[in-house]
Formats: sequence, C-alpha cells, structure tokens
Amino acid sequence: MGKWMTWLKEGIPLADWFNDGVAWVTEHLSWATRPMASGMEWTLGALKGALMWIPAPILIIAVVALTLWRCGKGVAVFAALGLLLIWNQGLWESLIYSLSLVLISTLLSIIIALPVGMLAALFRPVEVVVKPILDLMQTMPAFVYLLPCVALFSIGAMPAVLATVIFSMPPAVRFTILGIQQVPSDLDEGAEAFGSTRAQKLFKLQLPLARPTIMAGINQTVMLALSMSVIASMVGAEGLGADVYSAIQGNDNGHGIVSGICVVVLAVLLDRIAQSCKGRDYT
Repeated sequence: MGKWMTWLKEGIPLADWFNDGVAWVTEHLSWATRPMASGMEWTLGALKGALMWIPAPILIIAVVALTLWRCGKGVAVFAALGLLLIWNQGLWESLIYSLSLVLISTLLSIIIALPVGMLAALFRPVEVVVKPILDLMQTMPAFVYLLPCVALFSIGAMPAVLATVIFSMPPAVRFTILGIQQVPSDLDEGAEAFGSTRAQKLFKLQLPLARPTIMAGINQTVMLALSMSVIASMVGAEGLGADVYSAIQGNDNGHGIVSGICVVVLAVLLDRIAQSCKGRDYT
C-alpha cells in the first residue's frame, strides 16, 4: 500500500523500469546481441562493397536503363542527371551506403510485415492485437527508437538498421491487411465453392489481387526507411545522413544542402521504381 501511495505522490517510475529492463537485456543477452551486431556490420559492408565494386558510370547506366524501361523517359533523364550530380560532388560512396542501408532495412521489414499482415487479415484476434502495436510504432517519435537500439547494440550499423525496420515496417503491415481484406467477397465464395483450401485461396487469389495495395505499402516502407536512415546517422550510421549531420554540426550550409539534394534524388528514384512494380489494381 505504501508503494502505491508513493507512486500516486511522486509518479510511477516508468523511466526507471525501462532503464532496468534495457540494462538487464544488455547484461544477460550480450552473447546474442554482439554476434547480431557483427553480422549486420558484415552484411551491410558486403552489400556496400559489392555495389562499390561496380564502376560508378556502369551503375549509373544500369539505373538509367532500368528507369527508362520501368518509368519512362522523364524519370530516366532525372536519374542520369541526379546520379551524375552525386558522383560529381564526391558523394557516391555515401549514396551507396545509404542505398545499402535502405535495401537491407526494407528487405527485413518486408520479411516481417508480410506474414504478420496475412495473419492479421485472416484472423481477427491477431488483427486486434497487431493494430494497436502498429499505432504505437507509427506515433512514437523516430528519435526514441535510437535510444534502446544503441543501449543494446552500441553505435554502428545494427542500431541503425533495427530502428529503421521498426520505424518503416507499419505501412507494409497495414497495406497487406487492407489489400487482402478488400478482395471482393464473391471471389472468396467462388474459390471456396470450387473446393480451394485456405492456403490456396490466399496464395492464388487474395495475394495476387492484393498485390497493388501491398506494393503501395512497400513503397511507403522504402520512403520511411530512407528518411530514418538520415536520422540514424546520429548513432554512427554512415551515408548521406552522416553528411547532412556533419554539415549541421559544422554549420556548413552548402554541404548540408547538397547532401540533402542527393537524398532527394535517391528518394525520387526509389519511389518511382517501387511504384513501377505496383501493377494493375484489380480490386
């Protein structure tokens, strides 16, 4: 009773509880967090190294060809001019690191989001549990995610990727739920009438019809991952975000604006390429 009265007068020590929880995890699960951090550093470094191994002009030509094929002449011209500008400004390596961080974070987000979204769409109790968690993930300030991630994994690639995944995953889950639930009921009934199992109905009917909606969610995930990758520079992540952050610290307005323009170029290209994979909306 005395403890409850103290909490009523002085406030519930939520901050202390969170600190104790993070300290306990850091102390007792370091055998797992350290290999995870090392593995993520290696993965990110390997992807960056593979992309850096390709000469910049060849990679620029490949991206321009891809955008010309998928997005049209206007986007291809923008890709050529934007990537040449980044190369000219000496920010190519930063671009490659940011791209690697976004690709890995987006892939992890999709791997988690699609199964969770499918379960939530098919089972009402799962949806009831998942949606409040998604609300929390989307309304929590982005900087807050960095605190426990750094406490668990120190500074470097792992906290940047983990914070980016948490921040960018909710749209993919929500749009997966929405896409599956929007499949017309008469098509569901027809599939059941022909003896389709739940798995057959999901993979051969609902997911193909929900593809445009799911791809819209993945598109949002890519954009959020890129925005979070800039914030993640505060915990040791390299890339264009680090250039922006160092320009702010050094009061170098010109370098900060140029780095910001490079982020915009990458964002537009990723957005247009992701949109080109959306496909036709059948619902």
